Amino acid sequence: MAFHEALIGQPARLRFDYPEHDLRLAQVASILFIAGTERSLKPFTATHLTFLVDDIDAFAAHLPGVGATILEAAKPVPTGRNMLVLHPDQTRVEYVEHRDKHPADVLP
Repeated sequence: MAFHEALIGQPARLRFDYPEHDLRLAQVASILFIAGTERSLKPFTATHLTFLVDDIDAFAAHLPGVGATILEAAKPVPTGRNMLVLHPDQTRVEYVEHRDKHPADVLP
């Protein structure tokens, strides 16, 4: 984490355990880091990237119109809500909306 904090110029704003999935997470700016065992990470490794969005419902309404498929509808997670989407180029993307939005969630 120290390298990424220095690279971005911000300390990790969030650090938390996600015991339901045996994971530890940290966030520096808009970059989410996920740590766990090979087994606990396996369900998440198919996701190619995560977008932090202000309004997940607006994206859920917009994405099918541009050819994306919502694989998992928006659901509660420790930081707010997320959904899993398949883009037309077969990229699997997690969209996340934080419950408590913070200006440090955006890269400077």
